[in-house]
Amino acid sequence: MNDPTFRQIRYFVAVAREGQVSRAAKELNVSQSAVTTAIRQLEEIVGARLFDRFAGGMSLTYEGTIFQDHARRVLGALDEAVRAPNLRRSEIAGTLRLAMTYTVAGYYASPFLERFIRAFPRVELQMTETTRELIEDGLVSGRYDLALMLTSNIANQEGLVYETLLQSRRRLWVGAEHPLLEKPVVTLADVAQEPYVMLTVDEASNTAQRYWNHLRARPRITFRTASTEAVRSMVGAGMGVTILSDMVYRPWSLDGRRVDVVTLADPIPTMNVGLAWAANVEQSSATQAFCEFMHRG
Repeated sequence: MNDPTFRQIRYFVAVAREGQVSRAAKELNVSQSAVTTAIRQLEEIVGARLFDRFAGGMSLTYEGTIFQDHARRVLGALDEAVRAPNLRRSEIAGTLRLAMTYTVAGYYASPFLERFIRAFPRVELQMTETTRELIEDGLVSGRYDLALMLTSNIANQEGLVYETLLQSRRRLWVGAEHPLLEKPVVTLADVAQEPYVMLTVDEASNTAQRYWNHLRARPRITFRTASTEAVRSMVGAGMGVTILSDMVYRPWSLDGRRVDVVTLADPIPTMNVGLAWAANVEQSSATQAFCEFMHRG
């Protein structure tokens, strides 16, 4: 059996992220046929179907979801191998007090933190998960050196500097075979007719309220929860729909039910993830190293 190439793995990750071969090809600056061929070859090597194909694009199968987790680690290790020799020459040492919000800690940070710790063994990373309000206060007061957080949620911008690393689009989550999957155009007005499961953690409900305020309609909320996995399970079970970011999307609930996504016609703001720190405070070498590492990552 042939081994997968890094090119095939990169193409796979791009299609998994974009949900369409055409968008992945545009991002990779290659032809659609090259991406399609790479995915077909990869499925032959793995011996499993990695994507479900449908008119609007492609979504990961259960096997594809498992392969995606490993593929991301493979690409991360490759990137680290390329960067590590130069990074380690600096011999950077010290303590970095890093604060994170719940969503960032659970769905974004871990692969980066793992690689940073290996690349900078002399940096003591002290990590704290807390709320946006406490992070903002902690950065200004000097309790934290740096934060990985939802920069789109930052309220108190006085005394803080922040930059966005990732913009994650928000889409409608529905259960398999939901009628809205068949509609060529889906709007917030359509969503307002459905039972809605509202996520509350990391101010998700406040964010949702901002874009719903542009409509006379309101979501028909049947359940509020701080658990993303509870939302996923309820949507997969057909108990409601929701609008959440691609960063926290997974195509399967914990009990094995399918969750599909629909791109809405209405403009929905992205969920932005990035770094924040106190203005007019000189950053330590460890803090500077982490910021540079995240930019390269």
